[in-house]
Amino acid sequence: MGRYAARRLLQLIPLLIGTTLLIFAMVYALPGDKVQRLSGGEKRVDPARRAFLIQEYNLNDPLAVQYGKYLGKLATGNFGTTNTQRPVTDLLREEYPVSLKLGLTGIVIEAVVGLGLGILAGLRRNSVADRLVLVGTLILVSIPSFVICFVLQLVVGVQLRNYFHLPVSGIAQGWPRAYLLPGFCVALLGLAVMSRLTRTTLVENLRADYVRTAIAKGVPRRRVVGVHTLRNTLIPLITQLGADLSAIMGTAVITETIFNLPGIGQQVALSVRGGDTATVVGIVTLLVIFYAFLNLAIDLMYAVLDPRIRYD
Repeated sequence: MGRYAARRLLQLIPLLIGTTLLIFAMVYALPGDKVQRLSGGEKRVDPARRAFLIQEYNLNDPLAVQYGKYLGKLATGNFGTTNTQRPVTDLLREEYPVSLKLGLTGIVIEAVVGLGLGILAGLRRNSVADRLVLVGTLILVSIPSFVICFVLQLVVGVQLRNYFHLPVSGIAQGWPRAYLLPGFCVALLGLAVMSRLTRTTLVENLRADYVRTAIAKGVPRRRVVGVHTLRNTLIPLITQLGADLSAIMGTAVITETIFNLPGIGQQVALSVRGGDTATVVGIVTLLVIFYAFLNLAIDLMYAVLDPRIRYD
C-alpha cells in the first residue's frame, strides 16, 4: 500500500498543475481591463496604483509567465494577495474552519440519516416505509438547494423558533448549534442520493450467494446483515460520502451567503462581485488540493473495508 500511496502522490503533481492552470487561465484571461478589475471596479485607477498592480501581478508578462510565477509562489505556500494587499493565506486561515465545520456537520447528518433511511428501505423492500423513502428522496432531489435554505430559515428558524431555538444567521452561538440548520440544508441533496444508493446496494448484497449460504448455515440474520452485508455495502457509500464532502466544500457559496456564514463560500461570492481574482484563484486552488487528497484517502480506505482489495 505504501508504494501505491507514493505513486498516487506523484500523480497528484500533474493533476494539480493542470487544474490550477485551467483555473488561472479562466480567471486572468477574462476580457477587459485587468487593473480596473483588480481595483474592485473603480472607474478611474490612480496611475501609481496602476503601475503597482501591473508589477505585483506581472500583467505585462505573457499568461504562461504569469502562471509560472504564480506556481512558484504556490509551491512555497503563498496563495497571493487580495485587492487590499492582504495575504490570501490569512483569509483562508480565518474562513476555512467555518466551511470545514459546515461540511463535516452536513456529512454527519447525511451519513446518519441517509444510511438509516437506506437500510430501512433495503431491509423492508416494497413496503410502505420503502415507498415513502423513495418518494421523499425524489422530492428532495427535485427542489433547488437555495429554495430549501430559505424554507428552512422561514419554517424552522422563524415560525418554529420556540420549539427548535436554532439560529438562522451567523456563527455567534458556535458549533454545532449555529451549523445545524445550514448543515441540514447542504446535506439534503446528498442525503437523498445516499439513501437510494444504500438501499440499492443493500438489496443487491442480500441476494448474493454468500448471504444465502450464511443463512443456510444458521448464522443469525442480524449478524449476516450487520457484519457481512453492511461492510460490503460501505465501499460505494464511502466513495459517495467523499464526493459529497467535496461538493459541500465547493458549492457552499449559496448556503453560506444565505445563512451569513463567514466561510470560503461566502468569500468566493464577495470576491467575484468585487473583482478580487487573486482570492478566487487561491480559494479554488485550495479546494482542488483538498479534493485530490480526499480522493487518495478514500482509495486507501477500500483496503481497510475489504481485505480482498490489494494495491500492488
